[in-house]
Amino acid sequence: MNKYQYKVQGVDYEVEIAEVEGNIAKVNVNGIPFEIELQKPINAAKHPTMNNPKVAAPQPTPQKVAATPANNANVAPTGAANGANGNPMKAPLPGTITEVKVAVGQQVKVGDTVLVLEAMKMQNNIEAEYSGQITSILVNKGDTVMEGAVLLTIG
Repeated sequence: MNKYQYKVQGVDYEVEIAEVEGNIAKVNVNGIPFEIELQKPINAAKHPTMNNPKVAAPQPTPQKVAATPANNANVAPTGAANGANGNPMKAPLPGTITEVKVAVGQQVKVGDTVLVLEAMKMQNNIEAEYSGQITSILVNKGDTVMEGAVLLTIG
């Protein structure tokens, strides 16, 4: 496994690349497993470190990615992650999830508080934008999220 250190908006991340196949990379970010869908496939033959840890690692280049946490009990199947099984609720600003107030299968109405997001030392109640049933929760208490990240889906 290749380990890299990244800093995004002042937050340090340790990223381990476990496996890359086509345009799907299996990585661990601060110990949390994710499957990353890359914009372009990476040819493992061009990146010998993917198969041989003794070869020096290439310098990574930034790419747009869509991340889906792996092995997470609160995460619904991939279809829900992309909104196929409901309406996605996105983070209005970057911050840290301090409280998850709903569970998968729970009914909510427009305006119900579903999450609490701390941003710039302020607690922000994230309210349901739709009425319906929670079909997936893609975050946990303590997770750091970026603006626009899908937090949960309501079907």
